[in-house]
Amino acid sequence: MTRAQRANHPTGDRNHRPGPDTATRTDPPAQRRPHAAPGRTGEPPLPGAPGPRRRHRRAPGHDRRRRREARRVRRRALPRWRRAVPTWRMLLGTLAGGVLLACATFGALYAAVPVPDPNAHALAQSNVYYYADGTTEIARTGAVNREDVPLSEIPLDTRNAVVSAEDRTFYRNQGVDLKGMVRAAWQNVSHLGAPGRAFQGGSTITQQYVKNYYLTQDQTLTRKARELFISLKVDRRSTKDTILAGYLNTSYFGRNAYGIQTAARAYFGTDAAHLTLAQGAYLATLLQAPSAYDVKTASPANREKAVARWNYVLDGMVTLGFLDPGTRAGLTFPDTLEPQAAQGLEGQSGYLVDIADDYLTQTGVLDTATLKAGGWRITTTFDKPRQDAFVDAVKHELTAELDPAARPRTDTDVRVAGASVEPATGRIVAAYGGPDYAVQPYNDALRQDNQVGSTFKPVDLAAALEGDRTTQDGHPITTQTLYDGTSGRTVVGGPSPYSPPNEDNENHGPITLRRAMMRSVNSVYAQLGIDAGLDNVRRTAIRLGLPDSLQGMNPDHSSMTLGTATPSALDLAAVYAALANHGQAIRPWAVSALSRPGTREAPPLPGHEPTVAVTRASADAVTDVLRDTVGPDGTGSTAQALGRPAAGKTGTTDDNRSAWFAGYTPELASVVGLFREDVKTHAKESLAGTAGYERINGGTFPARIWTAYMGSALNGTPVGQFDLQPGPGNTEPPTPVSQAPKAPKPAKPKPKPKPKPKAKTTAPAIKRPVAPRPPVATRPAAAAPPAPVRPPAPRPTPGRP
Repeated sequence: MTRAQRANHPTGDRNHRPGPDTATRTDPPAQRRPHAAPGRTGEPPLPGAPGPRRRHRRAPGHDRRRRREARRVRRRALPRWRRAVPTWRMLLGTLAGGVLLACATFGALYAAVPVPDPNAHALAQSNVYYYADGTTEIARTGAVNREDVPLSEIPLDTRNAVVSAEDRTFYRNQGVDLKGMVRAAWQNVSHLGAPGRAFQGGSTITQQYVKNYYLTQDQTLTRKARELFISLKVDRRSTKDTILAGYLNTSYFGRNAYGIQTAARAYFGTDAAHLTLAQGAYLATLLQAPSAYDVKTASPANREKAVARWNYVLDGMVTLGFLDPGTRAGLTFPDTLEPQAAQGLEGQSGYLVDIADDYLTQTGVLDTATLKAGGWRITTTFDKPRQDAFVDAVKHELTAELDPAARPRTDTDVRVAGASVEPATGRIVAAYGGPDYAVQPYNDALRQDNQVGSTFKPVDLAAALEGDRTTQDGHPITTQTLYDGTSGRTVVGGPSPYSPPNEDNENHGPITLRRAMMRSVNSVYAQLGIDAGLDNVRRTAIRLGLPDSLQGMNPDHSSMTLGTATPSALDLAAVYAALANHGQAIRPWAVSALSRPGTREAPPLPGHEPTVAVTRASADAVTDVLRDTVGPDGTGSTAQALGRPAAGKTGTTDDNRSAWFAGYTPELASVVGLFREDVKTHAKESLAGTAGYERINGGTFPARIWTAYMGSALNGTPVGQFDLQPGPGNTEPPTPVSQAPKAPKPAKPKPKPKPKPKAKTTAPAIKRPVAPRPPVATRPAAAAPPAPVRPPAPRPTPGRP
């Protein structure tokens, strides 16, 4: 602005503060200077000249308040939904505050949680098992079997195998592995509900050692939090060798062995210092699932998992650089010793404890380590009088007739599997796993490696009666439907060719499903399973109570219909109990109460709600047929001596490798299986020649044992009647069957050796008396053919599996 302009401006010269370097266009060029801040030119101001122009200074924070107020005004102008979204400043502030709070909390907890003294694991209480009355003891177990050894006596290969199996970051982590915990949590969530999927824990070796040595096995958030902070402190205070030694000396390896030393003796009969690489890798394998991965007692499926886990451990050793690939390739799976019974489990006690432990662990009530830690009071469902009756029945009906000295090739290694379940409740009241747990520490009641043969046929019939199933020529399937009973007839419509012969290759011609069950005609029920749909048969078997992981349940094989499945005696008892309960299945259970002194609350036990396996009409129709199977003309006629309403089915497998009888009354369902196996190789052997008999069928020793046991178990109880509603078309008509089957041929006894003489009665005698009553278990069909002449009991009858 020039001087003339300022003169004419309304404000005049009030706002003009000329400085020493002020110049106008009217000034001479020599007086014009570049603009410079006062005092920076090094020249003093001219005398009388005005000072430098001063800017107005606002109060501190004025601009910040003005900007903040402006932001508030702008935010209030936004829509309501937009105002609900926090700004980045809010998020950043909250995050920073959270991080600071978490760090402060972590530091406070780290300082507040001390490393405790070691727990009193060496003084752990025994587990006490009671019969159903809650006062009679079965056994005491759980004493800690452990012998500590220094790390120098544990081979390096064994130590490396454990690191490969349990914590591959052990030598790098600081006691915890947050990445591993997050990964395990993700795996558990992403595979939630997947069948056969085991949950991952994410715990390091240090954390497991802290749990075993300082804390308890309680599954609580408080214990887990303490475990984390103590692990961090222990890792700082102790060397990795000290931690690894403590872990190896406190871990549970199965067979009641705590620590690597007792595990080496239990599985390989040697000290830990002498373990081979393959043996050490197997012991490392056991840490994940000690009982399930014991290859001497595991099911076939678990045996495969154990071998796969062993390979996983060795492959991990190669990955970590502990083992070279050439050595790895030359390793073979090691052989283990037979399990030895723990003290106090002799007689039947060990078998009952096995069933109770299996129930608690399989249902997830307790894990194996928590159970074996001891201190539990377990009330089982086993009824002592009935348990004793089962043992007596086996001794009197079978063992008394065996003579290993006279017949060493046929009367040795004969084994019995048995189970008894209440249909209305699912309660396991008795079981037979072997003669003495101290002598034979295998529980035959739980083993799943024996085919059940024709005892599977009721499952075929139940599946065929469900829905609108028809024969190959379109006729609806009922118990009175006619089928072709020609021996060796090839099934029609099956996934694979199958031409099963009947017993003694006998042709039965046209025969109803009812009489085919009575006579156990293989050709009929092989075709029935195809007509019912093998997938449907498999689903029906699983709903009734068979595990879905059983071998021999593949619907791609037509032979599945005749009992290639390998359920345990307890599994099969569950199926027949469901049929007795009008199609309502209840998973058998073995524990009624669980407590632990010193703890506030024990884990809850599962409920026992029934599920609909098949409709009542189908289940009752099967029961109606099975009543005839134990009638005078059925393969299970031996069971008539029970003197009560009963239903059942016999079963015999190829080469006479096993024989079964499964049956029930309205009150009780029981199963008895008989087989032989080599004591060293566990290979199945034929029952032919046992006790001097040419052939052992389900209607002989298994049916005799079943009848004797049921007579004692039900003695003195009211006689129950079957309340059946089989539905239309599933009852026997008043007219005789058009094509009656041929009468069975009498058995030809083996001339040498001669069996012990028996009283010539139509059924074996029961050892305990049963109150006499009119027979009601069967009803004769009108104009039925006369009963065939039968040999003296208990001679096996050919043609009646």
